[in-house]
Amino acid sequence: MATSVKIRLQSPPADTFPEEVQLIAGARQSLSGLEIRRYSRQLLLPSFGVEAQQKLAKASVLVVGAGGLGSPVLLYLSASGVGCLGIMDPDSVELHNLHRQVIHSEASVGELKVKSAAATCLAINSSLQVILLCDDDIAAQVREYAFALEAANALEVISDYDIVVDASDNVATWYLISDACIVANKPLVSGAALGMDGQLTVYNHAQGPCYRCLFPIPPSQSACQHCANAGEETHSVQLAETTHKLTEKTLPEFDYEAFTSSPLCDAPPPGQQIVGEDQSITCRGYKEVREAHEAHLLLDMQEHHEYTIAALPSSLNIPFSLLPLQQDAIVAAAEVTTSHGIKSLQVYVICRRGNDSQAAVNELRSFGLSAYDITGGFQSWVQDVDPNFPFF
Repeated sequence: MATSVKIRLQSPPADTFPEEVQLIAGARQSLSGLEIRRYSRQLLLPSFGVEAQQKLAKASVLVVGAGGLGSPVLLYLSASGVGCLGIMDPDSVELHNLHRQVIHSEASVGELKVKSAAATCLAINSSLQVILLCDDDIAAQVREYAFALEAANALEVISDYDIVVDASDNVATWYLISDACIVANKPLVSGAALGMDGQLTVYNHAQGPCYRCLFPIPPSQSACQHCANAGEETHSVQLAETTHKLTEKTLPEFDYEAFTSSPLCDAPPPGQQIVGEDQSITCRGYKEVREAHEAHLLLDMQEHHEYTIAALPSSLNIPFSLLPLQQDAIVAAAEVTTSHGIKSLQVYVICRRGNDSQAAVNELRSFGLSAYDITGGFQSWVQDVDPNFPFF
Protein backbone atom coordinates (compact mmCIF):
# COMPACT_ATOMS: atom_id res chain seq x y z
CA MET A 1 0.00 0.00 0.00
CA ALA A 2 1.12 3.55 -0.69
CA THR A 3 2.09 5.68 2.26
CA SER A 4 0.22 8.86 3.17
CA VAL A 5 2.94 11.16 1.82
CA LYS A 6 1.33 13.53 -0.67
CA ILE A 7 2.46 13.48 -4.28
CA ARG A 8 1.93 16.57 -6.41
CA LEU A 9 0.90 16.36 -10.03
CA GLN A 10 0.91 19.21 -12.51
CA SER A 11 -1.75 19.05 -15.26
CA PRO A 12 -2.56 15.32 -14.77
CA PRO A 13 -4.00 13.44 -17.73
CA ALA A 14 -7.35 11.83 -17.07
CA ASP A 15 -7.45 8.25 -15.76
CA THR A 16 -3.67 7.98 -15.59
CA PHE A 17 -3.16 7.36 -11.88
CA PRO A 18 -4.95 4.96 -9.54
CA GLU A 19 -7.17 6.30 -6.75
CA GLU A 20 -4.86 5.16 -3.97
CA VAL A 21 -2.18 7.65 -5.09
CA GLN A 22 -3.06 10.99 -3.50
CA LEU A 23 -2.67 13.72 -6.10
CA ILE A 24 -2.69 17.47 -5.76
CA ALA A 25 -3.24 19.33 -9.01
CA GLY A 26 -0.51 21.95 -9.36
CA ALA A 27 -1.73 25.47 -10.01
CA ARG A 28 -0.59 27.40 -13.05
CA GLN A 29 2.66 29.24 -12.61
CA SER A 30 1.74 32.41 -10.74
CA LEU A 31 5.15 34.02 -11.25
CA SER A 32 6.66 34.94 -14.59
CA GLY A 33 9.80 33.26 -15.81
CA LEU A 34 11.70 36.49 -15.21
CA GLU A 35 10.44 36.68 -11.62
CA ILE A 36 11.40 33.07 -10.97
CA ARG A 37 14.93 33.63 -12.25
CA ARG A 38 15.25 36.90 -10.34
CA TYR A 39 14.01 35.65 -6.97
CA SER A 40 15.08 32.02 -7.31
CA ARG A 41 17.42 31.93 -4.32
CA GLN A 42 14.69 33.00 -1.89
CA LEU A 43 12.03 30.91 -3.64
CA LEU A 44 14.19 27.85 -2.95
CA LEU A 45 13.83 28.34 0.80
CA PRO A 46 11.18 25.83 2.00
CA SER A 47 9.88 28.37 4.53
CA PHE A 48 9.45 31.03 1.80
CA GLY A 49 8.46 29.81 -1.66
CA VAL A 50 5.99 31.14 -4.22
CA GLU A 51 3.21 32.08 -1.80
CA ALA A 52 5.52 34.26 0.28
CA GLN A 53 6.87 35.95 -2.86
CA GLN A 54 3.33 36.78 -3.94
CA LYS A 55 2.57 38.27 -0.52
CA LEU A 56 5.74 40.33 -0.71
CA ALA A 57 4.78 41.67 -4.13
CA LYS A 58 1.44 42.87 -2.75
CA ALA A 59 2.91 44.40 0.40
CA SER A 60 3.59 48.06 1.13
CA VAL A 61 6.27 49.22 3.57
CA LEU A 62 7.01 52.68 4.95
CA VAL A 63 10.63 53.24 5.97
CA VAL A 64 11.10 56.30 8.19
CA GLY A 65 14.71 57.33 7.80
CA ALA A 66 17.02 56.86 4.81
CA GLY A 67 20.28 56.95 6.74
CA GLY A 68 22.52 54.34 8.30
CA LEU A 69 19.69 52.02 9.34
CA GLY A 70 17.27 52.79 6.53
CA SER A 71 19.82 52.28 3.75
CA PRO A 72 20.27 48.49 4.01
CA VAL A 73 16.57 48.04 4.80
CA LEU A 74 15.55 49.90 1.63
CA LEU A 75 18.14 48.12 -0.51
CA TYR A 76 17.11 44.64 0.59
CA LEU A 77 13.37 45.32 0.45
CA SER A 78 13.78 46.61 -3.11
CA ALA A 79 15.90 43.65 -4.16
CA SER A 80 13.59 41.09 -2.55
CA GLY A 81 10.55 42.19 -4.56
CA VAL A 82 8.38 44.18 -2.14
CA GLY A 83 5.50 45.78 -4.01
CA CYS A 84 5.47 49.34 -2.71
CA LEU A 85 8.00 51.35 -0.71
CA GLY A 86 7.52 54.64 1.09
CA ILE A 87 10.67 56.58 1.97
CA MET A 88 10.55 59.36 4.55
CA ASP A 89 13.46 61.60 5.48
CA PRO A 90 13.74 65.42 5.58
CA ASP A 91 17.53 65.54 5.25
CA SER A 92 19.94 65.88 2.36
CA VAL A 93 22.92 63.64 1.66
CA GLU A 94 26.20 64.83 3.19
CA LEU A 95 29.71 63.56 2.56
CA HIS A 96 30.11 62.15 6.07
CA ASN A 97 27.00 59.99 5.49
CA LEU A 98 28.55 57.90 2.75
CA HIS A 99 30.69 55.50 4.79
CA ARG A 100 27.60 53.92 6.35
CA GLN A 101 24.55 55.14 4.41
CA VAL A 102 25.26 52.84 1.51
CA ILE A 103 22.18 53.67 -0.53
CA HIS A 104 23.71 57.06 -1.39
CA SER A 105 26.73 57.90 -3.54
CA GLU A 106 29.16 60.78 -4.03
CA ALA A 107 27.01 61.99 -6.91
CA SER A 108 24.04 62.41 -4.56
CA VAL A 109 25.77 64.67 -2.02
CA GLY A 110 23.52 67.69 -1.54
CA GLU A 111 20.48 65.85 -2.93
CA LEU A 112 17.44 65.03 -0.81
CA LYS A 113 17.91 61.60 0.75
CA VAL A 114 14.47 60.48 -0.38
CA LYS A 115 15.31 61.19 -4.02
CA SER A 116 18.75 59.57 -3.82
CA ALA A 117 17.33 56.51 -2.07
CA ALA A 118 14.40 56.19 -4.49
CA ALA A 119 16.70 56.35 -7.51
CA THR A 120 18.91 53.59 -6.08
CA CYS A 121 15.92 51.39 -5.24
CA LEU A 122 14.55 51.72 -8.77
CA ALA A 123 17.97 51.00 -10.24
CA ILE A 124 17.97 47.72 -8.32
CA ASN A 125 14.39 46.76 -9.14
CA SER A 126 12.46 48.71 -11.76
CA SER A 127 9.23 46.83 -10.96
CA LEU A 128 9.07 48.53 -7.57
CA GLN A 129 6.17 50.90 -6.98
CA VAL A 130 7.51 54.15 -5.55
CA ILE A 131 5.14 57.12 -5.80
CA LEU A 132 6.77 60.55 -5.65
CA LEU A 133 4.89 63.25 -3.81
CA CYS A 134 7.53 65.96 -4.01
CA ASP A 135 8.46 66.02 -7.71
CA ASP A 136 6.00 65.57 -10.57
CA ASP A 137 8.79 65.26 -13.12
CA ILE A 138 9.85 61.79 -11.94
CA ALA A 139 7.87 58.69 -12.89
CA ALA A 140 5.29 57.82 -10.24
CA GLN A 141 6.90 54.70 -8.87
CA VAL A 142 8.15 55.45 -5.34
CA ARG A 143 6.53 57.37 -2.52
CA GLU A 144 8.92 59.99 -1.27
CA TYR A 145 8.28 62.14 1.77
CA ALA A 146 10.92 64.86 1.97
CA PHE A 147 9.66 66.10 5.32
CA ALA A 148 9.77 64.93 8.91
CA LEU A 149 7.10 62.85 10.56
CA GLU A 150 4.95 64.98 12.85
CA ALA A 151 1.82 64.45 14.93
CA ALA A 152 -0.15 66.35 12.30
CA ASN A 153 0.79 64.06 9.41
CA ALA A 154 1.77 60.74 11.01
CA LEU A 155 -1.60 58.97 10.79
CA GLU A 156 -2.26 60.13 7.23
CA VAL A 157 1.12 58.85 6.04
CA ILE A 158 1.21 55.59 8.02
CA SER A 159 -2.35 54.51 7.19
CA ASP A 160 -1.39 53.79 3.55
CA TYR A 161 1.05 50.98 4.46
CA ASP A 162 0.92 47.41 5.71
CA ILE A 163 3.97 47.74 7.97
CA VAL A 164 6.25 50.53 9.21
CA VAL A 165 10.03 50.40 9.68
CA ASP A 166 11.45 52.92 12.13
CA ALA A 167 14.99 53.74 11.03
CA SER A 168 14.99 57.22 12.57
CA ASP A 169 17.62 58.56 14.92
CA ASN A 170 15.87 60.45 17.72
CA VAL A 171 13.79 59.51 20.75
CA ALA A 172 10.88 61.81 20.02
CA THR A 173 10.30 60.20 16.64
CA TRP A 174 10.46 56.72 18.18
CA TYR A 175 7.58 57.58 20.50
CA LEU A 176 5.62 59.34 17.74
CA ILE A 177 5.89 56.46 15.28
CA SER A 178 4.96 53.91 17.94
CA ASP A 179 1.92 55.90 19.05
CA ALA A 180 0.77 56.40 15.45
CA CYS A 181 1.15 52.68 14.69
CA ILE A 182 -0.97 51.83 17.72
CA VAL A 183 -3.77 54.16 16.58
CA ALA A 184 -3.51 53.00 12.94
CA ASN A 185 -3.11 49.34 14.02
CA LYS A 186 0.09 48.82 12.05
CA PRO A 187 3.01 46.57 13.08
CA LEU A 188 6.25 48.44 13.68
CA VAL A 189 9.78 47.14 13.16
CA SER A 190 12.14 49.41 15.07
CA GLY A 191 15.91 49.51 14.84
CA ALA A 192 18.44 51.60 16.70
CA ALA A 193 22.22 51.81 16.51
CA LEU A 194 24.74 53.83 18.45
CA GLY A 195 28.47 53.30 18.39
CA MET A 196 29.05 49.55 18.48
CA ASP A 197 25.64 48.69 19.97
CA GLY A 198 22.40 47.92 18.21
CA GLN A 199 18.80 46.96 18.99
CA LEU A 200 15.95 45.48 16.97
CA THR A 201 12.37 45.23 18.25
CA VAL A 202 8.97 44.45 16.72
CA TYR A 203 6.14 46.44 18.32
CA ASN A 204 2.34 46.23 18.10
CA HIS A 205 2.33 42.78 16.48
CA ALA A 206 0.13 39.86 17.57
CA GLN A 207 -1.06 41.86 20.59
CA GLY A 208 2.51 42.59 21.60
CA PRO A 209 3.68 45.71 23.43
CA CYS A 210 4.44 49.15 22.00
CA TYR A 211 7.51 51.32 22.53
CA ARG A 212 5.74 53.29 25.26
CA CYS A 213 4.87 50.05 27.07
CA LEU A 214 8.56 49.21 27.43
CA PHE A 215 9.77 52.76 28.01
CA PRO A 216 6.92 54.70 29.67
CA ILE A 217 9.33 57.43 30.81
CA PRO A 218 11.66 58.85 28.18
CA PRO A 219 15.35 59.06 29.05
CA SER A 220 16.89 62.38 29.99
CA GLN A 221 18.40 64.40 27.17
CA SER A 222 21.87 63.98 28.63
CA ALA A 223 21.52 60.21 28.37
CA CYS A 224 20.64 60.34 24.66
CA GLN A 225 23.54 60.60 22.27
CA HIS A 226 23.02 61.41 18.62
CA CYS A 227 24.79 59.62 15.80
CA ALA A 228 26.37 62.94 14.77
CA ASN A 229 28.24 62.97 18.08
CA ALA A 230 28.57 59.33 19.07
CA GLY A 231 28.99 57.73 15.67
CA GLU A 232 26.82 55.07 14.10
CA GLU A 233 28.59 51.91 13.03
CA THR A 234 26.26 49.02 13.70
CA HIS A 235 23.85 48.29 10.86
CA SER A 236 24.75 44.64 11.29
CA VAL A 237 26.93 42.47 13.47
CA GLN A 238 28.49 41.11 10.30
CA LEU A 239 29.79 44.50 9.25
CA ALA A 240 31.30 45.22 12.67
CA GLU A 241 32.94 41.83 12.99
CA THR A 242 34.21 41.82 9.41
CA THR A 243 35.77 45.27 9.80
CA HIS A 244 37.32 44.27 13.13
CA LYS A 245 38.87 41.13 11.75
CA LEU A 246 40.21 42.80 8.63
CA THR A 247 41.95 45.50 10.64
CA GLU A 248 43.23 43.07 13.24
CA LYS A 249 45.32 40.70 11.12
CA THR A 250 45.54 38.89 7.80
CA LEU A 251 44.80 35.25 7.13
CA PRO A 252 47.68 32.79 7.01
CA GLU A 253 48.27 30.83 3.83
CA PHE A 254 45.94 27.86 3.84
CA ASP A 255 44.64 25.48 1.18
CA TYR A 256 40.91 25.85 1.78
CA GLU A 257 39.97 23.88 -1.33
CA ALA A 258 41.97 20.86 -0.20
CA PHE A 259 40.69 21.22 3.35
CA THR A 260 37.03 21.26 2.30
CA SER A 261 37.29 19.16 -0.88
CA SER A 262 35.32 21.85 -2.68
CA PRO A 263 36.20 24.82 -4.93
CA LEU A 264 36.43 28.41 -3.73
CA CYS A 265 33.42 29.47 -5.77
CA ASP A 266 29.66 29.03 -5.79
CA ALA A 267 29.47 27.24 -9.14
CA PRO A 268 27.08 24.27 -9.24
CA PRO A 269 28.62 20.85 -8.69
CA PRO A 270 29.80 19.13 -11.86
CA GLY A 271 27.51 16.59 -13.44
CA GLN A 272 28.08 12.95 -12.56
CA GLN A 273 27.55 10.07 -14.95
CA ILE A 274 26.11 7.17 -12.99
CA VAL A 275 23.90 5.39 -15.52
CA GLY A 276 24.89 4.22 -18.98
CA GLU A 277 23.69 5.64 -22.28
CA ASP A 278 21.27 2.73 -22.62
CA GLN A 279 19.50 3.97 -19.47
CA SER A 280 19.28 7.65 -20.39
CA ILE A 281 17.75 9.96 -22.97
CA THR A 282 18.75 13.46 -24.02
CA CYS A 283 16.42 16.40 -23.48
CA ARG A 284 15.90 16.65 -27.22
CA GLY A 285 15.09 12.96 -27.32
CA TYR A 286 12.55 13.32 -24.53
CA LYS A 287 10.99 16.29 -26.32
CA GLU A 288 10.38 13.97 -29.31
CA VAL A 289 8.69 11.47 -26.96
CA ARG A 290 6.30 14.18 -25.78
CA GLU A 291 5.63 15.49 -29.28
CA ALA A 292 4.86 11.95 -30.49
CA HIS A 293 2.37 11.59 -27.60
CA GLU A 294 3.94 8.31 -26.56
CA ALA A 295 2.38 6.97 -23.38
CA HIS A 296 4.83 7.27 -20.49
CA LEU A 297 5.24 8.41 -16.91
CA LEU A 298 7.38 11.47 -16.14
CA LEU A 299 8.76 11.59 -12.60
CA ASP A 300 10.00 14.92 -11.27
CA MET A 301 12.55 14.52 -8.45
CA GLN A 302 12.44 18.13 -7.21
CA GLU A 303 11.47 18.97 -3.66
CA HIS A 304 7.80 19.93 -3.31
CA HIS A 305 8.50 23.66 -2.88
CA GLU A 306 10.77 23.61 -5.95
CA TYR A 307 8.12 21.81 -8.00
CA THR A 308 5.59 24.57 -7.30
CA ILE A 309 7.99 27.10 -8.82
CA ALA A 310 8.49 25.43 -12.20
CA ALA A 311 7.83 21.99 -13.68
CA LEU A 312 6.91 20.28 -16.94
CA PRO A 313 3.18 19.60 -17.49
CA SER A 314 1.83 16.11 -16.78
CA SER A 315 4.63 15.24 -14.38
CA LEU A 316 4.38 13.32 -11.13
CA ASN A 317 6.32 14.96 -8.31
CA ILE A 318 8.08 12.58 -5.93
CA PRO A 319 11.09 14.15 -4.17
CA PHE A 320 14.20 12.02 -4.41
CA SER A 321 14.38 11.75 -0.62
CA LEU A 322 10.91 10.11 -0.57
CA LEU A 323 11.54 7.67 -3.40
CA PRO A 324 12.00 4.53 -1.22
CA LEU A 325 8.69 5.24 0.52
CA GLN A 326 6.76 5.57 -2.72
CA GLN A 327 7.58 2.28 -4.50
CA ASP A 328 3.99 1.02 -4.52
CA ALA A 329 2.62 4.38 -5.67
CA ILE A 330 5.11 4.67 -8.52
CA VAL A 331 4.59 1.11 -9.73
CA ALA A 332 0.82 1.64 -9.67
CA ALA A 333 1.11 4.97 -11.50
CA ALA A 334 3.17 3.34 -14.27
CA GLU A 335 0.64 0.56 -14.86
CA VAL A 336 -2.03 0.85 -17.54
CA THR A 337 -4.68 -1.64 -18.55
CA THR A 338 -4.73 -2.67 -22.21
CA SER A 339 -6.65 -5.30 -24.18
CA HIS A 340 -3.72 -7.63 -23.52
CA GLY A 341 -3.75 -7.04 -19.77
CA ILE A 342 -1.74 -4.78 -17.47
CA LYS A 343 1.26 -3.06 -19.00
CA SER A 344 3.97 -0.93 -17.38
CA LEU A 345 4.76 2.39 -19.05
CA GLN A 346 8.27 3.59 -19.64
CA VAL A 347 9.33 5.95 -16.86
CA TYR A 348 11.40 9.06 -17.55
CA VAL A 349 13.04 10.82 -14.63
CA ILE A 350 14.09 14.47 -14.38
CA CYS A 351 15.61 16.69 -11.71
CA ARG A 352 17.23 20.11 -11.69
CA ARG A 353 20.73 19.18 -12.89
CA GLY A 354 20.60 15.48 -13.72
CA ASN A 355 22.29 13.94 -10.67
CA ASP A 356 19.40 12.82 -8.44
CA SER A 357 17.52 11.52 -11.48
CA GLN A 358 20.35 9.09 -12.30
CA ALA A 359 20.37 7.67 -8.79
CA ALA A 360 16.58 7.41 -9.01
CA VAL A 361 16.80 5.43 -12.26
CA ASN A 362 18.92 2.77 -10.58
CA GLU A 363 16.40 2.45 -7.75
CA LEU A 364 13.39 2.44 -10.08
CA ARG A 365 14.94 -0.37 -12.13
CA SER A 366 15.29 -2.35 -8.91
CA PHE A 367 11.48 -1.96 -8.64
CA GLY A 368 11.21 -3.75 -12.01
CA LEU A 369 10.41 -0.58 -13.97
CA SER A 370 11.85 0.47 -17.34
CA ALA A 371 13.29 3.81 -16.21
CA TYR A 372 15.40 6.34 -18.12
CA ASP A 373 17.29 9.40 -16.94
CA ILE A 374 16.73 12.68 -18.80
CA THR A 375 20.34 13.74 -19.13
CA GLY A 376 21.27 17.07 -17.57
CA GLY A 377 17.84 17.71 -16.09
CA PHE A 378 16.15 21.08 -16.34
CA GLN A 379 19.49 22.80 -16.80
CA SER A 380 19.95 20.99 -20.13
CA TRP A 381 16.26 21.42 -20.96
CA VAL A 382 16.78 25.18 -20.92
CA GLN A 383 19.98 24.96 -22.96
CA ASP A 384 18.80 22.45 -25.58
CA VAL A 385 14.99 22.64 -25.76
CA ASP A 386 13.25 25.62 -24.16
CA PRO A 387 15.34 28.69 -23.23
CA ASN A 388 12.21 30.30 -21.75
CA PHE A 389 11.72 27.58 -19.15
CA PRO A 390 12.29 29.28 -15.76
CA PHE A 391 15.34 27.41 -14.52
CA PHE A 392 16.48 28.62 -11.10
